[in-house]
Amino acid sequence: MQSKDIFSLAYRSVTSNKLRTGLTVSIIALGITVLVGILTAIDSMKASIYSSFASMGVNSFSIRNKAMQVRMGDDNGKASKGNKRDKKVRHSISNKLITYQEALEFKDRFKFPATVSISVQATGIATVYKDTKKTNPNVRVYGGDENYLKFSNYEIAEGRNFNQLDVQSGRNVALLGTDVAEKLFGKNLKNVVNSSIRVGDVRYRVVGLLAPKGSSKMMSSDNVIITTVNNVRRVFNRNFSYQIGVSVNDIKQMEAAQGEATGIFRIIRGLALNEDNNFEMSKSDNIAEMLFSSLSKVNLFAVVIAFITLFGSAIGLMNIMLVSVAERTREIGVTKALGATKKVIRTQFLYEATIISVMGGIIGALVGMLLGNVVSLILSSPFVIPWVWIMIGITICAIVGLASGSYPAYKAAKLDPIIALRYE
Repeated sequence: MQSKDIFSLAYRSVTSNKLRTGLTVSIIALGITVLVGILTAIDSMKASIYSSFASMGVNSFSIRNKAMQVRMGDDNGKASKGNKRDKKVRHSISNKLITYQEALEFKDRFKFPATVSISVQATGIATVYKDTKKTNPNVRVYGGDENYLKFSNYEIAEGRNFNQLDVQSGRNVALLGTDVAEKLFGKNLKNVVNSSIRVGDVRYRVVGLLAPKGSSKMMSSDNVIITTVNNVRRVFNRNFSYQIGVSVNDIKQMEAAQGEATGIFRIIRGLALNEDNNFEMSKSDNIAEMLFSSLSKVNLFAVVIAFITLFGSAIGLMNIMLVSVAERTREIGVTKALGATKKVIRTQFLYEATIISVMGGIIGALVGMLLGNVVSLILSSPFVIPWVWIMIGITICAIVGLASGSYPAYKAAKLDPIIALRYE
């Protein structure tokens, strides 16, 4: 008897016992629904978190000059003794400023899929004037390029962002934060764009109004004015240390981007292999890492629950197959009397167990995917189809079917046809 004939016989046997098959399929489907459903929901949550945290800036990091560190007490001496063989920075460049030329060279050489921004804080105590109105002397003035808004996660509410001509020429154009705009123009901000303001003695044309960003740590992110980095260089004319901001396109590539950025900037700064970095790199994805770590634990917890459920399903399937062997003893005897070998009987029962398991796996995967995507609807994240988990779930079901059907199939194959034919 060929394999396809045995499979056809097994399929007819499965479909002819609808109640038994339905109960068994339901047991298997429950385990896969738990597995695929929870993992789909977690994937939806991750997609939502990736999107949310990317908008908060955790997909970015910045490069600054290394701040001077002062150590006090006995700990300094111990540290010095313990770090004799560690990399050190030459004292003459330990607090070397990042020049505008170095920042430009980095922006030109960094080819990673990311957005690079150059910025500098001109002052944090500026007073801004509009006719007879003025702000308190606590407005922060930043200089940035055309990518600065993306790096700092500001959005334009009205007007436009800086263009290449603004940045290159350093002309007097500015973007206004909401707090500054309300102090100078009141609650009606319709006439802010294209108006003229004064920062100290320098007049600026407002080309854009920033959307509200909120406050953190007693500091308002909306009490700002942003002009171009070349305008800050021209107007303030001081030796600044410029900040390089990198916003990666995919948060998962953060470490790779940092590694490449470190290597490139070490070359630009002329550091030897035995020298430590004379700049520091800071990222803002600590909260995201904490949440993803928590989700990974939930992920593991879901897998454990699903496998426990599948283990119970395997026991249930084995019991049902044993009952099936007992119910079909006379049928097995007739089949053997007609010439079926032990291998044919064993293969038939293995096929039956596998068919039932795979049917349960497919139904469970579909139901789990739909239930898991309820989270996608709630979080307004994209519809998730976890192909990997679906394939893993169906494969596990096939394995469970083979494992659960092995003993019943072996028992059925061992039946003596004469005794089986006499069975009532």
